[in-house]
Amino acid sequence: MIPVYKILSMFLEYPAKELVGHWQEIKETLAEQTELSTEDKLRLETFIDWASSKSFTKLQAEYVNTFDLVSDHSLYLTYHLFDEQDRDRGPALIQLSELYKSTGFEIGDGELPDYLPLILEYVATMDDISSARSFLQQTVQATDIIASRLEENNSPYGPLVRMVEQHGHLADIAA
Repeated sequence: MIPVYKILSMFLEYPAKELVGHWQEIKETLAEQTELSTEDKLRLETFIDWASSKSFTKLQAEYVNTFDLVSDHSLYLTYHLFDEQDRDRGPALIQLSELYKSTGFEIGDGELPDYLPLILEYVATMDDISSARSFLQQTVQATDIIASRLEENNSPYGPLVRMVEQHGHLADIAA
């Protein structure tokens, strides 16, 4: 299991009450991660500092305002790659669902397989960092689009999505 991707998944998911009480514990877990660059640790710590300064309801409101009310920030990756009516979007979603099933990874009812927090949760189950980054390489185009749009709006979520995008590029470097 690769904890950083599980943490990113939790940070990009609608805020859960359980998360709010564990900011310091998450910081300690991140400090122990040897595969993370200093820049990545700083990004995550900055997000934690921002999120922990908000009340739980304000954090939830910020999330809704960022992701639910602005379609350009959608965390459903195929939204950014295909037109809504594009015939290729459905097969892409089915292919991803089948991949999850073939590895025994369960997705919740009603959740689309291209939801970035779900993808990160899946990647967190991988045994090694190179496999995880290789899988993330397939998300680079969409995560770059989302990160750029979030950054244009100075969203604290922008650096998190940019981090995912950059980890996908690390597979190129390792190859």
